[in-house]
Amino acid sequence: MQPFLALKALPALLVLALAGCGLSEGPASEPTAPPPPLVVTVVVTPTPVPAPTAAPIAAPAAALVPRQIALPPGMGLQSISDMVKAVTPWVASITTSSGALGFSANFENDGAGSGIVIRPDGYVVTNWHVVQGTDDVKVHLPSGRSYDAELVGKDTATDLAVLKIEAEGLPAAKMDASGLQVGDWVMAVGNALALKGGPTVTLGIVSGLGRSIPTSRGEFYDLIQTDAAVNVGNSGGPLVNMDGEVVGVNQSTLRQAEGISFAINAEVARPIIDLLIQDGFVARPTIGLNGRDLTPAIAARYRINAAEGVIITTITRDGPAFRSGMKVGDVITKIDAIPTPDRAKFQSILWSHEAGDKVSIEYIRDDTLRTVVVELAEQTS
Repeated sequence: MQPFLALKALPALLVLALAGCGLSEGPASEPTAPPPPLVVTVVVTPTPVPAPTAAPIAAPAAALVPRQIALPPGMGLQSISDMVKAVTPWVASITTSSGALGFSANFENDGAGSGIVIRPDGYVVTNWHVVQGTDDVKVHLPSGRSYDAELVGKDTATDLAVLKIEAEGLPAAKMDASGLQVGDWVMAVGNALALKGGPTVTLGIVSGLGRSIPTSRGEFYDLIQTDAAVNVGNSGGPLVNMDGEVVGVNQSTLRQAEGISFAINAEVARPIIDLLIQDGFVARPTIGLNGRDLTPAIAARYRINAAEGVIITTITRDGPAFRSGMKVGDVITKIDAIPTPDRAKFQSILWSHEAGDKVSIEYIRDDTLRTVVVELAEQTS
């Protein structure tokens, strides 16, 4: 990530081999066997990375490494309607209203979003921004039943909220993104544009993992990027893999781009949801600063001799970092000897600790590597 060293790499070779896609030409009345599952073989040529040297190195070609991905029957051939039917029962529509004062009369602001039934006893997860600042929240299920919802807990750092409705024996989602990879098929389901007639379903792939995005509500980390269409009203709804598992909670989209939307990773969301149900809030350690990823452009502009890290952009005057002597412009490179190449990794390491823990911070200032021990404070959502 720095302008001082650049290694040229050979491009990866991707070869797609499709099997089992033949067509039968028998009479219309003759029964035909259903097509076998579509199997995609991805052949990848690993890119050899030579050690730095004064002269170019001619690296030998690497062996091809095949990987087979079995797609569900019908995927890419006919329909995913059975998958849609399987997940729809636990996808909720959420409507909100809040009273407002006008010059001559009172009026209501209405909103809409989506939710995921995560427990049979009526717990529903959605985005915090869907229900924030509202007076009345209702959850509508595909069964046709509607319920008044109570806010159980919220976490502003991840934009998650948990609602409770008085219901039992509900179909509930399974959340699991442990095996998720870039290129996997996913579908977004939710109350897009608050249209009548049931949830809207869109299909796409995982375009990226571990994304960080700045928003007006703060910066969010470790997000799933997808090209499945996400619109107003999809917020809080599920991003589902082809096994019917929730891999993410749809959260945001980039207005200036096409085909770029983001979801909260289910592996991040699950422990947060459990804490919200248990305590109503999430207590996290804080170091008292904000930062952004160090990029080659920032490093060149400010003449920072570092390849990667987190550059401090703001610092709380009564926080642990300020008391330890850290300043705006310092570049954090490690926490407890673990590299922090970006803000997502920095937050992950930080949140693995508890308030009161003492951590060792390595940072760069004026081309000098420094180390300081910081006692973490507590921050609640």
